[in-house]
Amino acid sequence: MTDAIHTTLNELIHLANDHAAKEGVLPTAIPSLFFVRESHVTEPIHAVYKPSFCVILQGEKEVLLAQDRFHYGPADYIVSSVNLPITGQVTKAADHAPYLALKVEFSPDQILDVARLSSSQKGPKKKADRAMYVKEADPDLLQAVLRLSCLLKTPDDIPVLAPLFKKEVLYRLLQGPHAGALQQMAVEGSHANRISHVIDFIMSHFHEPFRIEELADIANMSVSSLHRHFKEVTAMSPIQFQKQLRLQEARRLMLSETIDAAETAFRVGYESPSQFSREYSRLFGLPPKEDVNRLRAIDVSVRKNEYYPDLQAE
Repeated sequence: MTDAIHTTLNELIHLANDHAAKEGVLPTAIPSLFFVRESHVTEPIHAVYKPSFCVILQGEKEVLLAQDRFHYGPADYIVSSVNLPITGQVTKAADHAPYLALKVEFSPDQILDVARLSSSQKGPKKKADRAMYVKEADPDLLQAVLRLSCLLKTPDDIPVLAPLFKKEVLYRLLQGPHAGALQQMAVEGSHANRISHVIDFIMSHFHEPFRIEELADIANMSVSSLHRHFKEVTAMSPIQFQKQLRLQEARRLMLSETIDAAETAFRVGYESPSQFSREYSRLFGLPPKEDVNRLRAIDVSVRKNEYYPDLQAE
């Protein structure tokens, strides 16, 4: 780590300590900017990553996307360019040196707006890239993050300057070696962009059965092409993606409402409670009732809405 990066990280750590005194994922006065704080190593947490950029300031974390494993520490950042169901675990944290991170959420339109103004804009790619990657931040990117975060000291400047500084952060990401994996989701007509439409559909209808031909029509692809590109982007098949969403929502429902496993199974789209119980146990390591009782015992439910966001089944 260079001296410049070390100095900027220390400034960001001071800001995080000033504005993230509590544990968990904490919103700030700047729209789409969050600080994350954990004083202890966490158990594996299942959640849906929104399109976002997250840089670690202190501590270490591991993220599992299907079979892909990402480990990152101070000055490393992770990008998710679409909604992705993941398993995350803080692997290094302590009271005297908590895990600290900064997250900026964004939309495909915001990426495209910045790409149009920069030399990084490219045409649609034939091959889709994985929608998640980890990279070490360079000094220019960290300085852009610092400028955005420092607006918390001058809140009157936030409405005018925050959108500009956020654009600078996105611009620096688009100058990086994995810019294609980020930009591809916003470029209309690219394979990755078409897969993103399928992901949006599954997110909105995860509790309903679907035919793979229906998804292929949404993507304007053949069934075989849909399977191939969907797995390239998400590391899983459409059915596996839907299953992750269903099981995560089931866990959230049982933590937040007094309903049993059978009712939960039907509410998230399962026709067979026994199949639901098998797949739940396979993902979370315990049958539904035992798992929920364990989580309540260790008080994870205090922050359940941060970790198991409502997928808002309609």
